[in-house]
Amino acid sequence: MGDTSRERYAVVSCHVERPLDDAVWARFSALQELRPGGFAIAALIRPADAASGEDEAVWLERAREAAVRGPLGHHTHWTAPDHARPTGDGAGERVLAEGARLRELGLAPTLFCGGGWYTDAEVAEACAELGYVDCTPRAARPPYLPAGAPWATLSEPTAMLLPSGRRLLAIPTTHSLGDVARVLARRATLPHVVHAYFHDTDLLDRRRRVLLKAALAFLSRRARAMDLDELARTIGPAAPEIAWNDVARL
Repeated sequence: MGDTSRERYAVVSCHVERPLDDAVWARFSALQELRPGGFAIAALIRPADAASGEDEAVWLERAREAAVRGPLGHHTHWTAPDHARPTGDGAGERVLAEGARLRELGLAPTLFCGGGWYTDAEVAEACAELGYVDCTPRAARPPYLPAGAPWATLSEPTAMLLPSGRRLLAIPTTHSLGDVARVLARRATLPHVVHAYFHDTDLLDRRRRVLLKAALAFLSRRARAMDLDELARTIGPAAPEIAWNDVARL
């Protein structure tokens, strides 16, 4: 990762967790349209939750809008719209069911990220079945996770070899908005691939909006701005391989 001869790439994604909140959606739509730093921001969008009475028709209209402006991803909250990680079994089945519904609606998401950074072997197998690129692995452990909480760790794009024998390309999430700002302020060395993320609700805070735009403008000067789909096509076929058990963590 310290090889300065390799071209550096940067991509950006947003966890769109409140797609039916008008104020949040307006902020996200405007930012995605603006393309700060030249980044086509991927919308990792949470599907409408029928059990909570969310309006799928409005949700679908907004998901289609986001898909025109950048890559579209599937972001699962297993328990409830405001409770990301699962509280029971069947996490992989939930991903498959949601993925099938998205296709029924005419959407074609290419990316996945588990809510609360949750993943397990069944979730990874579901992603492979659906043809996704997985963005759930993290370069560093989420600090809020309790001991024993499952997650996955990778520091660069990698093909994960799953228990079934299938190959699942992962482009790990490496930097939060704050991480990007701190690295750029210190002029620290960037990794070969930077995958920065934020949440749609961050955009309700004016200071965070200003910080995000500035950080992405500076980031695009330090690395080649790409979108996640383009990056997957560029480096996916030659990505190094690693066994699933070497990725999964507790």
